[in-house]
Amino acid sequence: MAAKISTETPSEIQFLDGPRSRWEEFKMAFQVFYEFIYGFRSLHFIGPCVTVFGSARFTEDNIHYQKARKLSGEIAKLGFTILTGGGPGIMEAANRGARDVKGKSVGINIVLPHEQFPNRYLDKWIDLRYFFVRKTLLIKYSYAFVICPGGFGTLDEFFESLTLIQTGKIQEFPVVVFGTEFHQHIQEHIDRMILEKTISPNDKDMFLVTDNIEDAVEHIRKHTIAPFKLKYKPKPFLGERW
Repeated sequence: MAAKISTETPSEIQFLDGPRSRWEEFKMAFQVFYEFIYGFRSLHFIGPCVTVFGSARFTEDNIHYQKARKLSGEIAKLGFTILTGGGPGIMEAANRGARDVKGKSVGINIVLPHEQFPNRYLDKWIDLRYFFVRKTLLIKYSYAFVICPGGFGTLDEFFESLTLIQTGKIQEFPVVVFGTEFHQHIQEHIDRMILEKTISPNDKDMFLVTDNIEDAVEHIRKHTIAPFKLKYKPKPFLGERW
């Protein structure tokens, strides 16, 4: 049976009205502006970072947690601050790895009714309400991104990072996808996008997929420190702000 096609003219259509007033939108704009300023002021001195993304649901006995901890410690040895979403799981593992080697460990925590709370391996953190503000700040202060096994949020962060690099909105920072087996089907989907010509073949060069910690660390080192003219600095004096 064929679907019925409406014969109404545009003048007969009654449009729906949204639930928010202009005043509510105006207040939200100021709330967002406040969160950005708060984030900028709080994170200004944290130094060049590498952001580690991953699931909040892994515990310390999980192999993904253990690998993320080790990898983050090795990255911290390069002199980078390890930056995460500040919560449990892979985020905790990354901050813990930085703490293991006496590196800097920073989190940008999102306030949620469940699952999310600042982990105990943070030297500094801030709490935010808006996911998009948090994601912007996690990208803003980083020279590389590490994608560990995770869920919807991790994939969102992965593909947004690639999109920003692809479109030239941020520079060509290295992206490491850590965990070949876990990300196998994502790689297959990316190959399908290349086949269907929705992305270019060389877009796959924007990221490295590996299980090897040494390869991941070398990829980050090679594509950050010299290309972006990062320099080592003396250790801060006691009480110096960062």
